[in-house]
Amino acid sequence: MTPLDTEIAKYEEMRTDLEASHSGQWIVIHGRKVVGIYEDFQDAAHEAVQRYGRGPYLIQQIDEPPFVLPASVMYTPVRTFDAG
Repeated sequence: MTPLDTEIAKYEEMRTDLEASHSGQWIVIHGRKVVGIYEDFQDAAHEAVQRYGRGPYLIQQIDEPPFVLPASVMYTPVRTFDAG
């Protein structure tokens, strides 16, 4: 079981009602609790990061298939090199 399985299960339990009333919006779920529903991804992500840092938490667009980023994408440090 992955750390997000409980959040995904909570979303699936609520999916029908969410799709009927919040299609296209973004939901944040943490610890099987709905943190909030937002108009855009940026607002949802900002709230999730402010509250929980790196997570885990689920940010899902309602009525869209899940999109999962691997941890290596999320936490890969960006480095710049001076060629001079």
